[in-house]
Amino acid sequence: MGKTPLIPHTLLGTPGQLSISPGVISGGHVFLTGMTGSAADGSMPYDPELQFRNAFSKIAEVLKEANQGLESVVEMTTYHVEMRKHFDLFDRVRLEVLPAPYPAWTAVEVAGLRREGALVEIRAIAHLSE
Repeated sequence: MGKTPLIPHTLLGTPGQLSISPGVISGGHVFLTGMTGSAADGSMPYDPELQFRNAFSKIAEVLKEANQGLESVVEMTTYHVEMRKHFDLFDRVRLEVLPAPYPAWTAVEVAGLRREGALVEIRAIAHLSE
């Protein structure tokens, strides 16, 4: 089984520094690296809603490299700092950006994430449509 990296031009900086691919096509699926809600310039917004939207936007950018959209996401794991404080807001954003039928989803509360100030990291798997 081969693998093809997906690296949108808008995400070139960080993946190269970390030696990762934002996404990898393998076996009819796209496996996405966990995305936080940092802005395009790398700064971390204080606003939780903006972080959540940014994270989903980065996922959409990676999927676009594979000619896919957010509707192709079949599984998602989200890691939340202070989950109970922001969960309802995150869920509202999730329902706005992900179309039905919704992907399988696991939400996990964590003590912290690699990026200072990050409230969520979203990891997803998408199915490649023909």
